[in-house]
Amino acid sequence: MADADAKKKDVKATEGANDAPEAAEEKKKAVKKKGKKRSVPEANLYIIASFNNTIVTITDPSGNVLCWSSAGSSGFKGTRKATPYAASVAVENALNKAKVFGVERVHIAVKGIGTGRDQALRAVSGCGVQIESIRERTAVPHNGCRPRKAPRN
Repeated sequence: MADADAKKKDVKATEGANDAPEAAEEKKKAVKKKGKKRSVPEANLYIIASFNNTIVTITDPSGNVLCWSSAGSSGFKGTRKATPYAASVAVENALNKAKVFGVERVHIAVKGIGTGRDQALRAVSGCGVQIESIRERTAVPHNGCRPRKAPRN
């Protein structure tokens, strides 16, 4: 009886050893090669300017994200992320990434009341893309939720 248990353990051990190379081969097969980048001459540019950061996202007209950038991903940390200069750098980084897709014209949507929103719009106009429209998307409550407490100075 002990011999039968030992044989079962040996069989299980050899099965596990044989499965590992097959799993590795399956993983290798699942890797896709990158295709050609598509051309998107007209895109949407979303600027979210919060009190702590500025996030820029560029999408195609159907809403699929092409690229994004933020003040934090551009190398700024802490309170420097909230500065207008950090917002302009984030916009420049996003538009440089978007030039790979051939973006020439943008529709801009601005959301939030952070310090970087105006400088971000100026940076878009300075990067050589044509601005088709600018939309204000900041949510304004009609006496909904209670606002957070004001910071002390």
